[in-house]
Amino acid sequence: MHCLNVELGERSYPIVIGSQLLGDPQYLLPYIRGKQVCVVTNETVAPLYLERLLDGLAGFGQVDTLVLPDGEAFKTLDTLERIFDCLLEKRHNRGTTLIALGGGVIGDMTGFAAACYQRGVDFVQIPTTLLAQVDSSVGGKTGVNHPLGKNMIGAFYQPRVVLADMDTLSTLPDRELSAGIAEVIKYGLICDAPFFSWLEEHMPKLTARDPRALAYAVDRCCRDKAAVVAEDERESGRRAILNFGHTFGHAIEAVQGYGNWLHGEAVAAGMVMAAELSRIRGAIDGEVVARIRALLAAAQLPQESPGGMTVGDYLEAMAVDKKVLDGRLRLVLLRSLGDAHISDDTPREQLEEALKICGAG
Repeated sequence: MHCLNVELGERSYPIVIGSQLLGDPQYLLPYIRGKQVCVVTNETVAPLYLERLLDGLAGFGQVDTLVLPDGEAFKTLDTLERIFDCLLEKRHNRGTTLIALGGGVIGDMTGFAAACYQRGVDFVQIPTTLLAQVDSSVGGKTGVNHPLGKNMIGAFYQPRVVLADMDTLSTLPDRELSAGIAEVIKYGLICDAPFFSWLEEHMPKLTARDPRALAYAVDRCCRDKAAVVAEDERESGRRAILNFGHTFGHAIEAVQGYGNWLHGEAVAAGMVMAAELSRIRGAIDGEVVARIRALLAAAQLPQESPGGMTVGDYLEAMAVDKKVLDGRLRLVLLRSLGDAHISDDTPREQLEEALKICGAG
């Protein structure tokens, strides 16, 4: 059992990491202030874990459930409307608590619904994927996608608690596990060089789902992210380093169609693009890039652009990314391994060079 806090003053909350958390009311009920609960999950997670969660809510007042379609393609305003429909039809009031049981898509949509419903109600994150446990469930970013850009509609809205039950990773498909490891690797690159070295040594254990290795990685990533979020909750400065590889990755997702490449897969390729650009700009050398590529390969993650994507495809998609400010594209680059910064002065020819090195046509 690990427990840490995201320190945000009156919006502070704990992250609990451990096993057998889902059906144990002691970890959930203290964070539910009213007499109504709505559990939002999806068609993949519900058969696996919904009943166990509901067992932990046995005897509670009003408990409603909503099972949504699974996948990034359903992270839309239309799907969000279904959450509001359920809450209104079941007469949920301002004292209700929404519980997000699932991966990043469910967490993002449920959190956004909580931010909007009756101008803000409580919600709880119960992430069931590695990617959600180490990244999307922590920090209060919520939202939905738009055909022209990923996560362009949303809000900063913090949960009451994050419960990361490590047992849920046992049913995670191998591809989803690897996608989560991409976000794990990100923390080593942007702010934790010793952790990157640890990952180089322990990657075989992570891919083999060694419980101790996974629990350590989740705890380390959550601590790294909590520190960054506590410093910059609304991404006005340093928090943007958490987007390392994401501007390129979001372009891949938008052009390929949401769900064809998993978010972590797109971020993995995007991190290589950002690393190559950092090398071109003279910040890191080829040896560092080779280590990054080797670690991603060990995690069975892509290091190249999808076939058929052109430099023009990237530039067009990146032009509407939410990290564009006053017409200038802000990219997260490396000063060194474990030290990221935000740059808004990348020459276009260097950006195009990095994209071509990574396979863009």
